[in-house]
Amino acid sequence: MVILIAEDDELILKTVEHKLKKEGYEVLIARNGKEAIDLIKVTDIDLVISDIMMPFASGTEILSAIKAFGKDIPVIMLSGLGQEEVVLDAFNLGAADFMVKPFSPTELILRIKRLMAQK
Repeated sequence: MVILIAEDDELILKTVEHKLKKEGYEVLIARNGKEAIDLIKVTDIDLVISDIMMPFASGTEILSAIKAFGKDIPVIMLSGLGQEEVVLDAFNLGAADFMVKPFSPTELILRIKRLMAQK
């Protein structure tokens, strides 16, 4: 199973990458939204974990790109902003789940397993 992490915060990126690899997932990394969109376009990805606020393209732009490419990839959105409007926008664009930073990597793994069981 291939998971793309799109995150510009290096500490969060490395923490999530380590936890996912420990769980046996194959991990791809994008440090900005453009890198994420480029990877999604050419790679078979099973799940995307994306920050909302990133350089070059936002998490919501990543959601839009997934739809434009005709792909059905669940996306877990991450944000330091717990504002209701941001959460609703993400869900309206097709996000499968939303977590507010800081979050528990163990909880993230549980949410990933739940999403993958539904697929």
